[in-house]
Amino acid sequence: MEQRLLVISPVHNEAAHIERVALAMATQTRRPDLWILINDQSTDETSQILAGLAERLDFISVLDSPPRTDTPSSKDRLAVALEARAFNLALSSVDWRMFTHIAKLDGDIELPPRYFELLLDEFEKDSTLGLAGGVLKESDGSQGREDRPSDYHVRGALKCYTQECLSAIGGIEERLGWDAIDDIYARMKGFKTRTMPQLIGLHLRTCGSADGILRGTARHGQCAYIIHFPLPWISLRAVKVAGYRPIVLSGFAFLWGYLWAGVVKTPRVEDPAFRTFVRRELSTRTRNALKPQRWKLSQEV
Repeated sequence: MEQRLLVISPVHNEAAHIERVALAMATQTRRPDLWILINDQSTDETSQILAGLAERLDFISVLDSPPRTDTPSSKDRLAVALEARAFNLALSSVDWRMFTHIAKLDGDIELPPRYFELLLDEFEKDSTLGLAGGVLKESDGSQGREDRPSDYHVRGALKCYTQECLSAIGGIEERLGWDAIDDIYARMKGFKTRTMPQLIGLHLRTCGSADGILRGTARHGQCAYIIHFPLPWISLRAVKVAGYRPIVLSGFAFLWGYLWAGVVKTPRVEDPAFRTFVRRELSTRTRNALKPQRWKLSQEV
């Protein structure tokens, strides 16, 4: 079956980056069959730039998201899942089942020329792969660090689903933690999820302040609460996170986010099968992580 690729990019105030992102997309060895850029209430020059891009590149479609009728309880767009909402709006604007692969790409990520070619090759090699994506290299213009998530977790900024997988999980939820919830549901439905470390996207947005970093770390703690990670595991994870910048404070922010989500009774995924799957999967991974250490100790004895 011929592969057909749909890419959706929710865009909010990306005037400083979107031209560079589009240039990288135009030079892909495997261009998208359709790239939908949905302008999500930008207040800078993004609208004008998108209109110009649509005139120059024939595989681009530009949409505008309608104004919100409700007032978000948080100024943090990720916390209220506005990008997930924009993604779903763009998805509903086309017959997405005509495409074999549906990708989400943030509007501030520059991809290497062979990104989609190599990514689709991985799907071709493994028919059980349902959700995959690359890794991000954060950059402030002079310094950068490659951000490697777990092999089985695909970052929300660089996700690509098969049509069968996206259909099976019922799309993405418009809530904090959506990009972990979809991973888990995909595996529950029998699909593999995988991060490809050889595929590296460059994050063009300037690194945030310490306050912004801590807020994001606390948000990760909230996500862990939403998807039913147990407190003992969170406590151990917080020790590891404490080694990230800013040192020590990051660990406290992660743990605080988890505990605060419990205090304010943040809604968790209600599906009992989801919770059971998460706990069982986490237990299996923990046991597997300890096996090499036990083997090494036995060899030394």
